[in-house]
Amino acid sequence: MSKATIAKDVVIIGAGISGLTAALYSSRLELSTVVLENALIGGQISSAARVENYPGLESIGGNELASRVMWQAQKYGAKVDEFDEVERCELDGSKKYVETANYMYECDAVIVATGQHRRKLGLPEEGRFANRGVHYCEVCDGHMYRGKVIAVAGGGNAAVDAANFLTKYGSKVYLIHRSELRADESSQQKLFANEKVEVMLQTRIVKLIGESRLRQAEVLDGATGTARLLDVDGLFVNVGVEPNVELFREQLKVDERGFIVAGEDCKTNLAGVFAAGDVRTKEFRQLTTAAADGTVAALQAEKYIRALRK
Repeated sequence: MSKATIAKDVVIIGAGISGLTAALYSSRLELSTVVLENALIGGQISSAARVENYPGLESIGGNELASRVMWQAQKYGAKVDEFDEVERCELDGSKKYVETANYMYECDAVIVATGQHRRKLGLPEEGRFANRGVHYCEVCDGHMYRGKVIAVAGGGNAAVDAANFLTKYGSKVYLIHRSELRADESSQQKLFANEKVEVMLQTRIVKLIGESRLRQAEVLDGATGTARLLDVDGLFVNVGVEPNVELFREQLKVDERGFIVAGEDCKTNLAGVFAAGDVRTKEFRQLTTAAADGTVAALQAEKYIRALRK
């Protein structure tokens, strides 16, 4: 059975903060807009227990913040199609086509806001302790561990910066990495100078232990083969990120790390296709920069469509 074709001005792929903000702006600009999301609305931020770095909101749950932005977008006419997975895209023509499990969308402009995901440790217990001691965003969730013992897994710039950041909350911070640190020298110096920090190199986490919450991490010293149990209240995993670009890799230009190449104007190598939020090349990835990207991408899409129809 052939799928029904639905015509829209703008199709937004991804319902994180960047995608939802883009939907808010494009719908306010009176462009018929649909947001496609193959999982939960809100993206990574939906799993944050509390958000305390969004302007104007002292403290808010990540899921509530995403729901508020979605409600605003829907108020102005945007449609949100949750759990309808995008299967295929044709982006290089004047008309773009986005096929989901249920529909074929025809549109003039596409905004890719699929975000990224942090790599996981791959331990069988990891999912059970998600948001119950295991976290992937220190800025989002670090404040939950004031006066607690925190572990950070990873050895690159992001992991060392996370450990430095978490020293403002934790009574003790372990940095655990299976080899040598790769972070900038200045960040390493700051880390080693902090008396709260214990750096454990040539060491990997092999097991997570607890009942309803994480209580211990079993680590293995690669040099000696010695196992050790660490009492920890929170573990922040920072072993790298991967952009969600599999649908677009053959059509959109990506950088050496796989992120979509797009500048501050959010324009990709294809006319009428824009990248917003964590999925695009950029130095800083925060909620506020995601919202800014969504705003710019929607304004650029409206400008592109207006020129296309002249």
